[in-house]
Amino acid sequence: MKEITSQDVTQAVETLCISSNCTLSEDAWEAIKEMLKDEESPTGKEVLEQILENDRLAKEEKLPMCQDTGFTTIFVEMGQEVGVNGGDFYEAINQGVRNGYKKGYLRKSVVKDPLRRKNTGDNTPPWVHIDIIPGDRLKISVMPKGAGSENMSTIKMLTPAEGVQGVKRFVLDWVRERGANACPPLVVGVGIGGTFEGVAKLAKKALLRPIGSKNPEPFYAEIEEDFLKEINNLGLGPQGLGGSTTALAVHIEPYPCHIASLPLAINLQCHAVRHATIVL
Repeated sequence: MKEITSQDVTQAVETLCISSNCTLSEDAWEAIKEMLKDEESPTGKEVLEQILENDRLAKEEKLPMCQDTGFTTIFVEMGQEVGVNGGDFYEAINQGVRNGYKKGYLRKSVVKDPLRRKNTGDNTPPWVHIDIIPGDRLKISVMPKGAGSENMSTIKMLTPAEGVQGVKRFVLDWVRERGANACPPLVVGVGIGGTFEGVAKLAKKALLRPIGSKNPEPFYAEIEEDFLKEINNLGLGPQGLGGSTTALAVHIEPYPCHIASLPLAINLQCHAVRHATIVL
């Protein structure tokens, strides 16, 4: 049994909250640079250059890439041979978020109650997803998600008869109608299958995949490539101002589902592709 202290968890989450908000992941940086080479619109090129300059300064000055430093979503993969001692695991995560948002001078964007709207003052609580896996490692991924892109996300319960074409039609229509409001170029996370509550997790988890990676199943990898081409043909462009760069990637995560259902979720990610991971 591998022992990890709650203090280690707190320190990891604190570090991830700051780094994910201030440093664009290398895969996203390279993807934007590649898109810049092929962007057809002069305005689109200028916007992509400004995005890269913004992200360069954020990294150098250790400042947030965006003023909306998001609601903190945390994905945990906990090995079944890992023990966390020295305190409550969830409280260790909460303390890490508190510390990170205070020390990183990150905006606190969480309200305690959805209708009474009083700010918690420390960006807690985060939303935590835990998966138990074989082995003795603890993997923590922090994803700060701003409201601009989160509000442009959706769930749709399709019928099985709608199939691939129904999924494609809904995804393209949704991005056409809402994508410009989510600060493109986007990463489009698509969850297919599972259940009503599970498919949303699939769509958000899809955003953790490195840009440029393909779904391990050739069937879904081909659909991802097709969707990406079609989305970029919509002409929304960087920041919705026109151009050929609307999305950097489409990532699909499928899961088995009921014979009578076809759940679909779309979670849009803005150009500030914010996530960071530590393995303890």
